[in-house]
Amino acid sequence: MPLLTPFDPWKFKLCTCPPKLSFNPYTGCAHHCLYCYATYIPRFWEVREKKDLLKRLEKELEKLPAGAIISMSNSSDPYPPVEREKGLTRKCIELMKEHGVKLLVVTKSDIVARDADLLAEMRAAVAMTITGRTAQQLEVNAPSMEKRIKALKVLHEAGVPAILRLDPLLPWADEREWMEVIESCSFVDHVVTSTLKLKKDAYSRIILHHPELKETLEELYIKRGQRISSYFYLPKELRVEMLKKVEAKCNELGISCAFCREGVAFKARSCDGSHLLK
Repeated sequence: MPLLTPFDPWKFKLCTCPPKLSFNPYTGCAHHCLYCYATYIPRFWEVREKKDLLKRLEKELEKLPAGAIISMSNSSDPYPPVEREKGLTRKCIELMKEHGVKLLVVTKSDIVARDADLLAEMRAAVAMTITGRTAQQLEVNAPSMEKRIKALKVLHEAGVPAILRLDPLLPWADEREWMEVIESCSFVDHVVTSTLKLKKDAYSRIILHHPELKETLEELYIKRGQRISSYFYLPKELRVEMLKKVEAKCNELGISCAFCREGVAFKARSCDGSHLLK
């Protein structure tokens, strides 16, 4: 199986991302977010190295057209704790720099700040997922909100285009938490936001760990929500209300804002921040 694969090969009808490739340096993720959609991957909570990773990646990079966009990563975070010692992700970025690709890094890990020098040199963009204090209860092993904000600021100060992924927005969270995150990240170049969407296994995991949310989730997602593909969505009117509050705050601060897989129009040049790639 190739390392570089088309992003969204299923052509999800609400996806507004430009054509790009998906790349995961590691298999599995250490964050153990209860809402994760990628648990279809066997032994997902166990982080593993990929066999002959660097050799295979170099061969595949040689075949790419000029200006190809790579999104890293879309299922397994590229900066698990083991990356501090292994340095595999950094080595992959070095290869990408040599081959002149455009790189969009998506992470929840503060380890990414270690690579600020390299990412700035290749003008990669970094999207940091920061979800607010209530949402962190569902992100079992992920770094704190404060560590993520600090890392994103380090990247910004190094000249790396910085993107805030305010995702997912939880319908039971106080909206002031979202505003706190946006204000703390007012230096970013772009914000992309999205409401919590649940697959069946994620729904079950959240209820198992937080039984106090069962009634709320059942009412909002099962009884009143929408089923779109394999996901349970919130009712559209509630999603629009939540998204527009975030957009209004971004407008106030002069930051472009987009929505991810919501079916709601936005004015930003791209949803994922790929317009920041040079």
